[in-house]
Amino acid sequence: MSLRDVLSPFTAWKHVIDDPVTIKDPFNRPGADRYRGFHQNDMDKCIGCGSCEEICQNAAIDMVPVEGQHAGPGDSGLRPMIDYGRCCWCALCVDVCMTGSLTMSNEYTWVDSDPDAFRFVPGADGKSWDLDVKGYQREDVRRLTGTTRAPMGEMPAEERIGNFCEIVDGFTPEQAVIEADRCVECGLCVATCPAHMDIPDYIAKVRDGDFEGGLRLLYETNPFSQACGRICTHKCETTCAAMHEGDTIAIRWLKRAITDSVPRERYFDLIRKPDVPETGQKIAIIGAGPAGLTTAYDLARAGHKVVVFEALDKPGGMMRYGIPEYRLPYDVLDHEISVIEAMGVEIRCNMRVGKEISIDQLKTAYDAVVLSIGLHQGRSTRVPGSEKAEAAIDLLRRITAGEEVPVPEQVAVIGGGNVAMDIARSMARLQKIIYGTVGVTVTALEELDRFLADREEIEEAQEEGCVIYPARGPQEITVAGDTVTGLRTWKVKAIFDEEGRFAPKYDETDEMIHPAGMVVEAIGQMSDISLLGADLTEQLEWNRGRIMIDSEGQTSEPWLWAAGDVTSGPDVIHAVADGHRVARSVGKMLAAKREKLQ
Repeated sequence: MSLRDVLSPFTAWKHVIDDPVTIKDPFNRPGADRYRGFHQNDMDKCIGCGSCEEICQNAAIDMVPVEGQHAGPGDSGLRPMIDYGRCCWCALCVDVCMTGSLTMSNEYTWVDSDPDAFRFVPGADGKSWDLDVKGYQREDVRRLTGTTRAPMGEMPAEERIGNFCEIVDGFTPEQAVIEADRCVECGLCVATCPAHMDIPDYIAKVRDGDFEGGLRLLYETNPFSQACGRICTHKCETTCAAMHEGDTIAIRWLKRAITDSVPRERYFDLIRKPDVPETGQKIAIIGAGPAGLTTAYDLARAGHKVVVFEALDKPGGMMRYGIPEYRLPYDVLDHEISVIEAMGVEIRCNMRVGKEISIDQLKTAYDAVVLSIGLHQGRSTRVPGSEKAEAAIDLLRRITAGEEVPVPEQVAVIGGGNVAMDIARSMARLQKIIYGTVGVTVTALEELDRFLADREEIEEAQEEGCVIYPARGPQEITVAGDTVTGLRTWKVKAIFDEEGRFAPKYDETDEMIHPAGMVVEAIGQMSDISLLGADLTEQLEWNRGRIMIDSEGQTSEPWLWAAGDVTSGPDVIHAVADGHRVARSVGKMLAAKREKLQ
């Protein structure tokens, strides 16, 4: 040991005359401006997504109900409760907060004799630091998750307009993983989805690269996952927590990525009928659309014999005959239906109830009957000359069936919904193939931002050459002899009156004539209920042209249920949800029947 080593401890004595650095009153010393102190939460900005709870590695945060906070679209109604017996003040909860509602004050002293006091709900349990400005907030440029969607290929307008090929490429597996990694698994989307699909869980499967596991999850709640991965209205994305930071998660396209990434032959290995005993009970389903086939899927998997009666040549309902192939390829739909048939569902096409077989025969031969007939008839504007108009839904059916349809060089479409866009874009393709140019005009009562069509449908129609005239009301379909020559419209001043009733008002001085050799009406659809017969039609209860049902889908007749468009309007995912609900109700009735026989 050297002399220096011996003397080194004594060198500390040189500081004996320095001023002390000990804080005489540590409890009143302010924290640094960005000190990570006690939590604050803006209750109005918080959406209860639970990302803070999910990221906390010490389990110091629990999402709890709070008086005055109610669940609603995009808000779980829950708020974070902090346990300072576990918190390490790492601030990851603040960094991950999707809305920026959760922050930390620079207050760091809190004395209380009750240990339970240190478990509190910031923003709900008032504290002295609630309004403090200083403290730790996430910087605007910092994000723990990506803010923009992964890029996805799409056929350019100039290429797609001359054919009916699918437009969207879909995510590659690599792109899907990147997009899935943005999800914080908050689950707000689940409550918004009519079928309550396990969205966070199947997105997690994508992130892990387990597409087969994701497929199993999809088919637990949606036997039309391939279709919904393309055409779902994806309302779930409107409540996605990611929208508070940037783009919402591409939930619909991630669903498609799962279904596209699994070879079709593997579906039959992954989605098997449960090993349940056959009940011997039989159910007749009228209509092979998404509601009817979902009902059939569930009931067949429960051991029942299910027969579906379809009036048209092929199953699929409005998905096949109302949605163009460039949005939903028919081979995709065929494969989807084959999975349902593999559960033991029998589909009899070209069997129109009321013609080939009566509904009374079905009532007698089956334990239950489910009506899911869709909306295959168009509504009319009833303006002068409307008897010369074509119904959009009829044209779409004929195009799908490969029938010849008239294709003039100029077509005018009345309507601002998805069906209007579908027929406008379909006619534009046929015009491009025949004439090399597009001559489609779309008119609607609403302003463009009020159109019922999906925004992407409107934008793609415009890209393809369709000309849209918003706020134009049809007054007359002009005719020369027996030939349609155009559509006369007036500027719309108001659609509804002061009491909210439909009563359009027009500016008669603002008139336009839209030249057209065909006018197509796409202002709504209705069901063909003639199959019910006069007696049953009178016995059933109705509400504004739709069959009235109870909360489980049962009509006023104890043997008859109804689901899908005929009860809730056109939307595939709602039809799927209806199918599940009706299957549960029918299943309960059949179980009660079996119990009585035992």
